[in-house]
Amino acid sequence: MTTRDAPWRATVFTIFPEMFPGPLGHSLAGRAMEAGVWSIATVDIRRFASDKHASVDGPAFGDGGGMVMRPDVLAAAFDAHATAPGPALALSARGQPLTQARVRALVAGPGVRLVCGRYEGIDERFLEARDVEEISIGDYVLSGGEPAALAVIDAVVRLLPGVTGTVERLANESFEDGLLEHPQYTRPRTFEGRAPPAVLVSGDHAAIARWRRAASEQSTRARRPDLWREHLRTRQPDGPASGQENDR
Repeated sequence: MTTRDAPWRATVFTIFPEMFPGPLGHSLAGRAMEAGVWSIATVDIRRFASDKHASVDGPAFGDGGGMVMRPDVLAAAFDAHATAPGPALALSARGQPLTQARVRALVAGPGVRLVCGRYEGIDERFLEARDVEEISIGDYVLSGGEPAALAVIDAVVRLLPGVTGTVERLANESFEDGLLEHPQYTRPRTFEGRAPPAVLVSGDHAAIARWRRAASEQSTRARRPDLWREHLRTRQPDGPASGQENDR
């Protein structure tokens, strides 16, 4: 693991700065923040409004209904923090899907700037003028970008060195190898008549590794056929996946 010269930093542009750090101030993320592994700064967009009502939005052109966040106010807030590190991302349902690969790329950088939209969205001219990329955490619509921003930050922070665990442990999680994670079991040994797979308590580490790999493949194939197809397309030519020799 590499040593950082400075904490990884999230800069969040929002009209609700009080929503941060929220749950990120607790548990592993909270302890890592206290230890200086990462930091968060919020920028109150409303402070950069120019009228007496501190307006940050206006009616959509084209009589489409709803209100749109103003590009001039957003640009003023954004430009006032031009030295904040990392790529600029706007949380949007129409954005590119956030993937684990993208999260790892953010982990490798100095931080991220997250713009939280509200109302009907953000004026397109701000996104174009400030080269802000739209990114989505799922195919659904939220009331605003703040919950999505929390999700992005959490996904990154847990991968920062020393926050969650070893590289080996993280490598077994969902999406790290293009597959969903295998099922997990713990005490008691029997629960309502159900026992864990015998191999998991056998002490045979090689057999356990084989079972976990096969279980990951089976779960991915059943639950996420899109991921399974991509896995089949990109896997190394070292033979068929476990138990799926005839899958084409």
